[in-house]
Amino acid sequence: MPDVDPKALFGDQARDPSEQAGLPEVSEPEAFRHYVRLSEMNFAIDNAMYPLGSCTMKYNPKVNEWAARLPGFAKLHPYAPEHLIQGALELMYRLEKGLAEVCGMDRVALQPAAGAQGELAGLMMIRAFHQAQGRSPKKVLVPVTAHGTNAASCAFNGYQIVPFPAGEDGVVHPEAIAPVLDDDVAAIMITNPNTVGLFEKHLPTIARMVHDKGALVYGDGANLNALMGRARPGDLGVDVMQFNLHKTFTTPHGGGGPGCGPVGYKRILDPYAPVPTVEKSHDGTYHLEFNRPKSVGRLRSFYGNFGMMVRAYAYLREMGAEGLKGATDLAVLNANYLRAKLGETWHVAYDTTCMHEVVINDKHLGKTGVTTMDVAKRLLDYGFHAPTVYFPLVVKGAMLVEPTETETRQALDRFVDAMSAISREAHEEPETVKKAPHLTRLRRLDETRAARKPVLRYTKKPQG
Repeated sequence: MPDVDPKALFGDQARDPSEQAGLPEVSEPEAFRHYVRLSEMNFAIDNAMYPLGSCTMKYNPKVNEWAARLPGFAKLHPYAPEHLIQGALELMYRLEKGLAEVCGMDRVALQPAAGAQGELAGLMMIRAFHQAQGRSPKKVLVPVTAHGTNAASCAFNGYQIVPFPAGEDGVVHPEAIAPVLDDDVAAIMITNPNTVGLFEKHLPTIARMVHDKGALVYGDGANLNALMGRARPGDLGVDVMQFNLHKTFTTPHGGGGPGCGPVGYKRILDPYAPVPTVEKSHDGTYHLEFNRPKSVGRLRSFYGNFGMMVRAYAYLREMGAEGLKGATDLAVLNANYLRAKLGETWHVAYDTTCMHEVVINDKHLGKTGVTTMDVAKRLLDYGFHAPTVYFPLVVKGAMLVEPTETETRQALDRFVDAMSAISREAHEEPETVKKAPHLTRLRRLDETRAARKPVLRYTKKPQG
């Protein structure tokens, strides 16, 4: 094989092969200690409460990790023949049935690799449904309290976004939809509970209005952890929805993947579901079905992120129906406990019974000059990760707090005490809050500069 000229591949940034790479020379113990030290600088749910609203950063049972690492699952080749992966196919089949029961749908596609891709898949199925009927509506209704990815999913499917407001009480009202609901509407996308943590109590009425126009209802299932066991989106009029398994069913969250965002759907959308589907034969064996001529096609390589499915199935089996209901009850109880306790000091945006999360803001800080971002940074000094800040956008200076069902009352009280202390500091010694954090490995960073001029390469420091 002829030698390859490095400059032909890498241009002027090519390194002369005769030169050393300039990487630090360290022993194995030094390298290992370096990465352990870096890990200790990070915050994780294993360290303390992680009240990141909308994202549901709850504790994941370690038994799920054990199950996903069982050799029979972990060592499967993704293209192994069907007769050698019957156990994996049975797990996928059972997981689909369990998820369908939880959300009140007829079937569930497990293939999407994330909640956002599941959202995309749902809209692809809606588009295919309309096309099969000879219709080509152009618009999708999206309330201002929806999740941000809704707009992107619509754009990818060639739909025009039609935003509409929520009421002063934070939920969508039928009269807000009526003026924009016409024959050119393909669907409405609605998050329930919505992004301000409130239950969309008018959803059945809204669904009937949408269906009467020949359109469909897409339900953003990101906040299912506030409903499971108590209400099913399919029973409320939703035709298709995505699950965020990392939020509700304790699979790993973030880090660029691998994720899993199954899509539940009603029977009318079954012909358009992604391929392959897992089917059970008359002889009790399982197989992958590709022969679905109206399908939107394959969404990713292989059949989905199987390890995430194992974790989610382990959680379903571990919890059972009563356990899922109990998790919902605790998530809602914890959020309302924080709403009441934080409301003694902080301004609560919608001071009514919430679901799994509550929105507060920095309104009472007024002339102190302390902002929501300052509060978030100061929380790090008290041992807590910050809540979601400046979101939802409909609340100025918002802090979206989600305690999840896995936190104890004692943990919630410590969080309330920290927030109360920061409020006092903001009024009595505001500079302490403005210059936070003080106790972390790194102090306050220039986030604008980090975003615009990131350092992505190792550069050897000059000697001397």
